[in-house]
Amino acid sequence: MSRRVVVTAMGFITSMGNTEETVMERFQEDRVNFQFDDAFRDVLVCPVPDFHLNQYTGRLKNRRYLNRGAGFCLAAAILAAQNSMMTDVQRSQAGLFSGTGPNFDLGEAFPGFSQNEPEASSLQALWMLRFLPNTASSIIAEVLGIHGENATISTACSASLQAIGEAYRRIRDGYLDIALAGGGDSRLNRGGILAYRKAQALHEGSSDPGTSYASFDSRRNGFVPGEGGAFFVLEELSCAKKRKAQIVTEVCGYGCSMDGFSMTAPEPDGIWAEKAVCHAMKEAGVEPAQIDLVTSHGTGTLLNDRMEAALIRRVFSGKQPYVISLKSWIGHLAAACGAVEMAITLLCMKNDFIPKIRNLKQPCDADIHLVRENGQAQLNLSMIQSFGFGGQNSALVIRKWKD
Repeated sequence: MSRRVVVTAMGFITSMGNTEETVMERFQEDRVNFQFDDAFRDVLVCPVPDFHLNQYTGRLKNRRYLNRGAGFCLAAAILAAQNSMMTDVQRSQAGLFSGTGPNFDLGEAFPGFSQNEPEASSLQALWMLRFLPNTASSIIAEVLGIHGENATISTACSASLQAIGEAYRRIRDGYLDIALAGGGDSRLNRGGILAYRKAQALHEGSSDPGTSYASFDSRRNGFVPGEGGAFFVLEELSCAKKRKAQIVTEVCGYGCSMDGFSMTAPEPDGIWAEKAVCHAMKEAGVEPAQIDLVTSHGTGTLLNDRMEAALIRRVFSGKQPYVISLKSWIGHLAAACGAVEMAITLLCMKNDFIPKIRNLKQPCDADIHLVRENGQAQLNLSMIQSFGFGGQNSALVIRKWKD
């Protein structure tokens, strides 16, 4: 018999802040942190200001082996664990599921390039740890004392949402009672920006950074890379109630799939992305008309927005939900986008707040409810969607908690 799974704590690091108050203030003030990159002057980026990992960890011997994205993983996981009030024994039995991306920051790891070869004497003894996908999980486990089932998931932009979905299923099916799940990432370095630029995926231009980028707009021309991280404590319901934990939301359903179509472009009709979305609703036991809010992947790229808009129109043909794109506020966080967007979605649900898609002037699809002005509405059921390079699709249904 399936067990009910709830979220009892979360921690997040975003360009809009790391508390409910600061994020909601940024929404109301219409304030974002988009700026031109120092090295690539015509490329917009959205960094997290004043992030210092030692503010979260204190002295930590292995901090030097964490790249910036892994640092966001660790900081968010520490915040989630602190907010959960778990005991040492409960943490030791918890699972750990992390969504991470590749480290493209070659310049920082190899400062002594000569004839395109790194100077060996300048390398740290264990420099490879900065490039292993499970380094963040290993250090999270060491810092928090976690020893349960675990997985590091690196399915591009779908990774952190899949990490949450996999943790949900382990708990639902009885393999775990409690788990930490989420992810962190940063591509705001020369290697990361160059990689996306060569793939022609980035928004570029010379206009005001805060007014030019818009998802689902007919003028869209690419995404703005961001950075950050978010982690959640997921628990079986009776376990959470037994320890009198504060319940944030219920995770109701999860779906994932692969396009098997292209290394970068989504399958044009969204057939397999739709499979992930519909499976999440089926697992949640809800109909499309019951979904109040869709937190879209909404990258602002030509192909993704076209596919996703058609998918939403098709799946929700009876009653269109509100559709938002948080990337218009925080940029595209790559492997971390699903987790961070889930955290912000939960804040919106708590406050019955619907954030607009910033700068949306000419919607690319008039038949879906793309939100163009901040508003208020009761939000009971939300769908979060993440679609990544390689045709990775994931979707998660969450419900506002009512005891």
